[in-house]
Amino acid sequence: MEILRVFNNNLVLALDEHGRDVILTGRGLGFQARPGQQVDTSKIVRTFVPLDGRDPDHLAELLAGIPPEHIQLVSAALADVGLDAVSRNPATVIALADHVGFALRRINLGMQINYPMLAEVKHLYAEEYAQAEALVSAINVHSGVQLPQDEAVGLALHLVNVGFATGDLSYTYKMTGVIQQMVRVIEERFDVTLDSGGVNVGRFITHLRYLFVRIHQHKQLDAEPSLVGAAIRESFPAATDCAVRLAGLLELRMGAALTPDEVSYLALHVARVTTPDR
Repeated sequence: MEILRVFNNNLVLALDEHGRDVILTGRGLGFQARPGQQVDTSKIVRTFVPLDGRDPDHLAELLAGIPPEHIQLVSAALADVGLDAVSRNPATVIALADHVGFALRRINLGMQINYPMLAEVKHLYAEEYAQAEALVSAINVHSGVQLPQDEAVGLALHLVNVGFATGDLSYTYKMTGVIQQMVRVIEERFDVTLDSGGVNVGRFITHLRYLFVRIHQHKQLDAEPSLVGAAIRESFPAATDCAVRLAGLLELRMGAALTPDEVSYLALHVARVTTPDR
């Protein structure tokens, strides 16, 4: 295999024997290596093959930005619970490792987070939630840190997102354009400029990505009656009005009407990105 690009001492982009761009990780794999050289295959620990036309350079950059021990932790845990196919998907490994990294940091800082979608996730994604529970247990064994079982909610959503890739990127392209349009609607409605690098905006974009997955899979959140949804609508009337407008935009662009619960959670995120320190 020939090295195409060196990202750091432990990660390179290479051309394999089948002519594919592959991302290789391993201790010292990129140390003093240069493009055009042959890969020292004895140092390869993980091989990632970008899927569905994803940009290998971009994926490699994302992988390079995550501590190698978190990648190894997630990969080992996935193997333990029989999710080897997932462990070969670089985008999913990146998402899981990033999530686990922040979860470990929260534990070290004594911070707790409550997932309001626990009941919905357990109900809608029973298989992925069971896998995520096993994944949390495996991570705890390998890391020596006790993540709470509630972390299974976040991990389950990442596993659900694996099924979103169909090989046809047209839906993804449309989703990207619609998200950008939704952000502009919020900015105009509240006369603000959203910080694309901000934590709350990042959470909002993540929420929208999962919303598109649920629309794609015809599995929108829909609890009857929803006390949480009613509380959100009462607490954030302006954000709710904006969320109703966004729901109309989604129906126009994606051909799917949002359930009241989805509109309520959308309102909650609108409130977060438009209210300081929320």
